[in-house]
Amino acid sequence: MPRVILALLLAVALLPAQVSLVPEQLDKIAAKWVEDTLRKMSVDDKVGQLVISGISSTYLATDSDEYDQLEKKIKDLRLGGFVVFGGAERAPGVLLNNTYGTVILGQPLAAASLMNRLQNLSTLPLLMAADFETGLGFRLQGATTFPRAMAVAAAGDEALAFDAGRLTGLEARAIGVHLNFAPVADVNNNPRNPVINTRSFGEIPETVGRFADAAIRGMHAGGMLATLKHFPGHGDTDVDSHVGLPIIKSPRDRLDAIELVPFKAGIAAGADAVMTAHIQLPALDPAEFSPASLSQPIVTGLLRGDLKFNGLVITDSLGMDAIDKRMKPGEAAVRAVKAGSDLILHSPDDAAAVAGLKAAVGDGQIPMTQLDASVRRMLIAKARLGLHVKRTVSLDDLPKTVGGRQHAMVASKLSQQSMTLLKDDRNQVPLRVPREAAILYLSVLDYPSGWRIAAPSRTFIPELRTRWPNVTSIELSDRSTTEEIELVRTMAPRFDAVVASVFVRTASASGRMDLPPPLAKLLTDIARLTDGTPRPFVTIFFGSPYVPMAVPTLPAMLLTYDYYDLTEMSAVRALAGEAPLTGRLPIALPGMFDAGYGVRR
Repeated sequence: MPRVILALLLAVALLPAQVSLVPEQLDKIAAKWVEDTLRKMSVDDKVGQLVISGISSTYLATDSDEYDQLEKKIKDLRLGGFVVFGGAERAPGVLLNNTYGTVILGQPLAAASLMNRLQNLSTLPLLMAADFETGLGFRLQGATTFPRAMAVAAAGDEALAFDAGRLTGLEARAIGVHLNFAPVADVNNNPRNPVINTRSFGEIPETVGRFADAAIRGMHAGGMLATLKHFPGHGDTDVDSHVGLPIIKSPRDRLDAIELVPFKAGIAAGADAVMTAHIQLPALDPAEFSPASLSQPIVTGLLRGDLKFNGLVITDSLGMDAIDKRMKPGEAAVRAVKAGSDLILHSPDDAAAVAGLKAAVGDGQIPMTQLDASVRRMLIAKARLGLHVKRTVSLDDLPKTVGGRQHAMVASKLSQQSMTLLKDDRNQVPLRVPREAAILYLSVLDYPSGWRIAAPSRTFIPELRTRWPNVTSIELSDRSTTEEIELVRTMAPRFDAVVASVFVRTASASGRMDLPPPLAKLLTDIARLTDGTPRPFVTIFFGSPYVPMAVPTLPAMLLTYDYYDLTEMSAVRALAGEAPLTGRLPIALPGMFDAGYGVRR
């Protein structure tokens, strides 16, 4: 074994034990800081603490209009913190050929530099949060990316889930982020869920609870606070709350038996925050328009009362259409706080949210005792993180912690263990063809637009060619013509093997989650044309794990639950027989396979 690999393996094996770097209780100095600070705060100071705005993590000059706006939010609105996103590029608003993606990854050093500057502007330390569901690589280039939650559950290793949480915490604190909007505690028991899907640990409540527990403990070991979301459960929906208001009509006893199980486990594990969902639950609140994020019976009654949660309650983004299309920003902020929320996240108008809250405090809609309780929770969270002592990070030390080979090895192991072989009717996995074999590789996309962060197959194709140099690669999508599809159908039997990678996303606000029917038919036809021949035909599914139900007759199916470079590398290694196949389905594929199924190789 090469010396460097041995050293890295030993380093990972000697990682610290499961010790939390976030104290449950404050020491006397920290507790005194909380009470002294609260006592000195004006109403304006207190109201501002309840609002969390958004920032990008791309480079931003201090001498810029955008920075001036952030400075005003801190000095005039006195905001309590920010949620850190990646970045965005402008794209032409054209028809017919609009395949431009706008979402880009941010940069760790740029993010840390901006947050340090913002911290120095603020009288009180700012609470910095982020959606790092799959690690910092979810938002930032060069940071570690772990597999999505469903892949983590498919791997079945809670110790690795803990390590992923711990390393996410270490990297996050290195750039100045304190609170992760993760883990997702939703039970994905609806195959047509367009927004949760692989973000969930699966459809078995107890499994979701176990892995949420491991993730929370891991983040604490890395010095980061953890958030359960999306309360009281966004899994059994077929509407995306980014574009509409989902309604869940389940009775309370079913919610207790399924949806609430992981939240109870996460609260018991010490979750620091809970994010409420923009979903309507008539069994819990029968009012005409009362999504969970704005519902007093759900937030104060169920979460605070029944489940005894006393940490931070955070709304999901109030800029989502489920709320923004129904209410003005100030009104929505007031409704959320009156329901029992502590923090207003990503309002479409921060100034309007602050003004609305201040007016509601002034006329008694929001009692001063409630305002003080929310601000105290916020200050306690900051003190637990030690922000009253030190609020900025070292830019010089950052590269020693963010990214790197040791963290990548943990991510790779987790990804490799998640690969799930569903079918191999012809015993063709791993692929048993000589190195000189002619292979037809099909990259089959749901649609070609929006792939800005990682183009599909950009890692799979070169890795496949490393093992079998004679590869012909073709990309197909819903834009492929009948003639193009027919050409591929005619070509396929002429190759020694056919490998297809199917990429179907469940992206927020996309409104799409299926393989185009002409492409499903092409794959089925190739299965028929290669049947009874020595030509292998293997299909790897990236993204939604429910797509195999549209093509049940394919002879060999490998599920990855994810996409991007790490997953593509793991899939090629599985195809080549370089790693064992041990993954298990965290969900059922109705009519095909039960949860827990997987062929071991």
